[in-house]
Amino acid sequence: MRLAVCAEMVLLDLPFTERVRRLHESGFDVELWDSRTKDIAALKATGAFFSSMTGYTAGSLVDPDTADDVVRTAGTLVPTALELGVSRLVVHSAELVDGRAARPAYRPDGRMWLTGVRTLQRLGALGEKHGLTFCLENLNTVLDHPGIPLARAKDTLALVEAAAHPNVKLMLDLYHAQLGEGNLITLVRSALPHVGEIQVADVPGRCEPGTGEINYAAVAQALAAAGYDGTVGMEAWASGDDQAALEAFRHAFSVEVAA
Repeated sequence: MRLAVCAEMVLLDLPFTERVRRLHESGFDVELWDSRTKDIAALKATGAFFSSMTGYTAGSLVDPDTADDVVRTAGTLVPTALELGVSRLVVHSAELVDGRAARPAYRPDGRMWLTGVRTLQRLGALGEKHGLTFCLENLNTVLDHPGIPLARAKDTLALVEAAAHPNVKLMLDLYHAQLGEGNLITLVRSALPHVGEIQVADVPGRCEPGTGEINYAAVAQALAAAGYDGTVGMEAWASGDDQAALEAFRHAFSVEVAA
């Protein structure tokens, strides 16, 4: 498994480019959020490998009135992704403003499902053209992201399956899944064929593995046993010392299949 770290959430006392450099020097790939606020040339010069970045800046993928904005803004980010060598662009089932739904919707309907599938297929076509994969991330609605329709892991997985496009995958966030659904090992086993990347943080607190209730040693063993050799990204705050948090993450996912 390749290990990545979200540079938006650790080493916060450093300028962003220096965070990326430190993570790269520590042997981690790097996740980004909004690339529009970053010095792309400076990031590229660090030599870091960027595993993912946010893949749209407006619109809701399940809203018939704004789905076009998702595809349009995704297109504007393609040049940045290609310049940085990012292979996965992350999208959500709604437009987020400071983590919350720009237009909250608490009861999804059939039009949302159909619009979501069609929008993912359009994103898949865009990704295929440029050699990129769009990954739909599951979110929790009980704490961090209220008002996001079709956000739970079972819903995002169903949308990805229905889109049935090789350039559309699931960004499976186990922190969000634990808050919303639990049963993580069964979830990862069932979702694995459709996973583009896995993200982790512990519950409660959204800090590094080992600080909460999730048995990440068991999750890592299940992933290894299933043959997962993709990326696991730590999208988590450091509970204390940043280096200690990074090493705790590395330790949790440095596993071999049990005999």
